[in-house]
Amino acid sequence: MSINPEPQPHPDTYFAGAYWGPRKESPEECARRVARFLELLAECDPFLSHWYKPTRSRRDATKHPLMPPDVSILAEMLRKGANRERGGPAIESLGFGLSFDNGGTRRDCADLRIYCGGYSEAVPNSCFLSLPSEGENAERIFTASVLTNIVRCMAVAWEPDWVAAMSRTHRDWDDPESKADLWLGWVTYLARQRGTVPPLPAPAAIEPVDDKGMLIILTPERFTVANPEHVALARRVRELLTRAGLIRH
Repeated sequence: MSINPEPQPHPDTYFAGAYWGPRKESPEECARRVARFLELLAECDPFLSHWYKPTRSRRDATKHPLMPPDVSILAEMLRKGANRERGGPAIESLGFGLSFDNGGTRRDCADLRIYCGGYSEAVPNSCFLSLPSEGENAERIFTASVLTNIVRCMAVAWEPDWVAAMSRTHRDWDDPESKADLWLGWVTYLARQRGTVPPLPAPAAIEPVDDKGMLIILTPERFTVANPEHVALARRVRELLTRAGLIRH
């Protein structure tokens, strides 16, 4: 699967990642999407309601808030994050990138990495949200209801092809197993153009996201690859989605 790389994290951390193909958009258009996403994300949990510009020192991080989001500031950050040859002009087809976090500590922090506006097949667009690995915030966020809301926000703001929210342990189990064009997360979003989601076995649930696509929630309890029932369910759902043409190899 060819996607943007990210650093090797603690193996039990969770993330939500949205991915979409070539879509030419200006820094202003991308900034409006970023602003909309941050506004929606803030409604999911208080921990996700404050974000800060990158700084050289973490002591200064909270001096440069990004909330409430300002489209002009975000557009300028995106322009500075354009892909370019060293000392050369921006490579327009590769789009723009920016990253920032919510000012938390090492294991109690949320981090956003966004690549958007690109229209080259070589570099997909994405919005990747790393979530805290331990503590009260992590326990509160790692629930089906909160992760479902986060995935829904990504679907509405970015209109991606697919979104997955899951632990990295789950991802590492799922990816070698399938070699498919997406991860099947604890919570997954599939855009309408991918096809129609078939009936799925309980306890998996399906929810619409406006007229954009469908959410799939594998279990109401926390999904873990240590639970053989969860593993069997994920394999069955993947098989059904593959058969329906929504997951492609």
